Amino acid sequence: METIKGTPVTDEEDQRWADEAERGYDVARLRKRGRRPMGDGPAKVVPVRLDDELLATLDERAEHDHVSRSEVIREAIRAYVS
Repeated sequence: METIKGTPVTDEEDQRWADEAERGYDVARLRKRGRRPMGDGPAKVVPVRLDDELLATLDERAEHDHVSRSEVIREAIRAYVS
């Protein structure tokens, strides 16, 4: 018997999934994966070095604003370049 993440998969479940796949899926109803787009194209990862004090301050601000580190950094860059 096959397992998925340690859970046994019965022959009936296996056949039901195969039948469902053969009928096809409504692509519009499938859950989209990946991160939300941030602009017109794919985002790039830009490594940045921060000292412990600046990183702690960044984390405090992100927690205060209920956003990620990345969002705080993006907003700071937008403010700087505008």
